[in-house]
Amino acid sequence: MKILAVGDVCGQPGLSFLENHLKRYKEAEKIDFCVVNGENANVVGITPKQADAILKAGADVITLGNHTWTRTELQPYLNEHRRVLRPANYGPQCPGRGINTYKTAFGEICVLNLLGRFTLDNNTDNPFVIADGYMREIREKIILVDFHAEGTSEKKAMGYLLDGKASAVWGTHTHVQTSDARILPKGTGYITDLGMTGPEESVLGIDPEQSIGKFMGDPPMRYNSASGPCKLEGCVFEIDPETGKCLSAEGIRLR
Repeated sequence: MKILAVGDVCGQPGLSFLENHLKRYKEAEKIDFCVVNGENANVVGITPKQADAILKAGADVITLGNHTWTRTELQPYLNEHRRVLRPANYGPQCPGRGINTYKTAFGEICVLNLLGRFTLDNNTDNPFVIADGYMREIREKIILVDFHAEGTSEKKAMGYLLDGKASAVWGTHTHVQTSDARILPKGTGYITDLGMTGPEESVLGIDPEQSIGKFMGDPPMRYNSASGPCKLEGCVFEIDPETGKCLSAEGIRLR
């Protein structure tokens, strides 16, 4: 089966591009299951309306990250919608869930969302301990992991921890697609970062002049999405449904 993982959707430009292109790409490439990271759909955070739009655009599951709690109206939504995951290593008292299973024509798929700790100021449990514990409990053959993290070393280490246990592990958060899509030695598909879905002429989706101003010392202000042509970045993993092993991994970019 073919799994499409889509990098962070950035602002209204990224959301509109996703709405206009995702279903067409899925049909053309015969994608069986699609996971989209949506935590920047509101530039910072995501609203219930934007989550609904991503699901309608063709996502089977939405994963989140360090901006999960930016929009407080999302909290009851997370309890009500099992197709939207927040990182599993947030405290158990937090709304929503970080892991779930989904029925497909190839059997049930397990999707796990985790948040890294390196340079991210979040009060979370250790994602490596959490991931290792879940791998001992999950019985589904196909396991997909979105690791929303800053450090490339942290992401690579997670990939090797889960090699042979998960079907595919990908990184999100840094919005720059890496060129290392591959199959790890024990059969897990991996890429350090999917990239992003949003304005191409931008600094991680943000207006370049605003980003320059931040680094020049301008006072803090709400981020504004860049304008202009957009792109969609991600990775396609082909999985053997009988074994759960990855057969191929290829980074993609739509313009």
